[in-house]
Amino acid sequence: MTIRTKIVLVVLPLIIAPLVLTGITSTLSARNGITAVATGFLQFKAEQLVTYAEGQWNLLASNGLESNPAYVEASKAAVESFARSLLRSPTESIFALGADGQPAMRSGDLHLAPEELKALAALASGGAAGWRTIQVGGVPTVAHVASFKPFGWTFFVTETAARFYSAADAILRQAGFILGGSLLAAGALLFLFARYLTRPLQQVADAMTEIITTSDLSRRVDVLYKDETGRLGHTFNLMSGELGKAYEQIKAYALRAALAQVREEKIRHVFQRYVPNSVLEDFFRSPERALVGENRVVAVLFSDVRSFTTISEKLRPDEIVESLNEYFRLMVDVVVAHEGIVDKYIGDAVMATFGAVKRNEDDALRSVQVALKMLEALDEFNTWQAGKQRTAFHIGIGIHYGVVTVGNIGSEKKMDYTVIGDPVNLASRLEGLTKQYHEPVLISASVHRKVSAHVPCRLIDTVAVKGRKEGTGIYSVRKSLSAEEEKAWPLHEKAMELYYARQFREAADLFGQVHQILPSDHASADFLARCATFEKSPPPAGWKGVEEKTEK
Repeated sequence: MTIRTKIVLVVLPLIIAPLVLTGITSTLSARNGITAVATGFLQFKAEQLVTYAEGQWNLLASNGLESNPAYVEASKAAVESFARSLLRSPTESIFALGADGQPAMRSGDLHLAPEELKALAALASGGAAGWRTIQVGGVPTVAHVASFKPFGWTFFVTETAARFYSAADAILRQAGFILGGSLLAAGALLFLFARYLTRPLQQVADAMTEIITTSDLSRRVDVLYKDETGRLGHTFNLMSGELGKAYEQIKAYALRAALAQVREEKIRHVFQRYVPNSVLEDFFRSPERALVGENRVVAVLFSDVRSFTTISEKLRPDEIVESLNEYFRLMVDVVVAHEGIVDKYIGDAVMATFGAVKRNEDDALRSVQVALKMLEALDEFNTWQAGKQRTAFHIGIGIHYGVVTVGNIGSEKKMDYTVIGDPVNLASRLEGLTKQYHEPVLISASVHRKVSAHVPCRLIDTVAVKGRKEGTGIYSVRKSLSAEEEKAWPLHEKAMELYYARQFREAADLFGQVHQILPSDHASADFLARCATFEKSPPPAGWKGVEEKTEK
């Protein structure tokens, strides 16, 4: 928005407000005055009509003829004739309703709808008097109502609303035209004044635009007025001169900086495919730290496509690459959206870390949320895969949370920014166990401690994976539980407590209930079989329920 427009928008309301208020006040005053005169005129006619009717009645009464129907009718006819004489326009009408609510006198044609007659009769029977707004023949009408008890009549002296308010409406229209014209004139004059006032500012703005476009610092502006805008133009000319002196130095520095930036961008472009961008940022900030590793608490996630070899045997090489690229695209998008890093691809497997570069308090929870989102993304991928008439993918995901070494691993000729340590191996082993336990996601006890308050978890087993002597609890997770799982999982938890307490018969009863609720649940079926075995042949003393796994 230009300053000229702003001036107009600020000043114009100051002009408009008094004009509008004055116009409205004058118009309303004129309208009220005309309406009062017109109202009084209708009232005057009504009073004249009642006076004339009283005169006719008094004439009858003074001659003792008030009981003579013929003379009474003659008097009523005289009143009706007098009413016609009061009319001054074709839209005026005078009529009277009798005590029975029916028209008793009219000055001309009278067309009343039944509902209109009913409403008028209600007014008459209620003793209404004075100013009223009514409907006559479907036309909005104003009326002055007066009653004459000797005849039992209620007079209605009427005029159509359109005719009654015509003069006031004409004044309103004229006031609107005058007000509109005044506003247009004020706006035009204000625009011209604002243009005159802002002309020096416009020159400065145009000069600055030209300098930016052409880099010509010799551009100057004319000093038009001896006021603040004139001093602004003079100051602008001085500034342009000083900038011109420094321009050559600035160009030299800018050229060197641009060349350095181009080199840096080339390095980034090459290496950001292999190294996370945040790692690159650390490298450029502190190149000397590039080869230094450090220990960090990290969540490590492994995912793998089950039976990928069998799937790939049915596809051409280009189809395998196309499917893997689409699969990796969806999986990586989920990881990156939760601030994770895809550490590497191992064939069809994905290794991701959370907290290796940027640490968050909820890295473990983020890794579990990513695993659940990856399952949802897998459904989207399998829909795409079905459209290509290819076999659906099924994946297993293992997650562990622990201390690893993070850094650039390798030699000067070939390096890889990654994490190493026992937690990496355990996460990989957990991913392998998903096949045996028929669970899409398995997490370790360290992850469970971090996320159990946020997502539903269930203890699946306590295992010592290959290469480890110590046992660890492994858990399955869900985004949300079904109605059946809501019933079954608490029973499973109690059954696991009994199982590790060597109460195998009681545990078997609960595992049986779980299996009835979830017939396809592998964990409850497996523990039913274990309980049956241990009932016949109890485990040795010191048994802690740890299952040793000899396979990856």
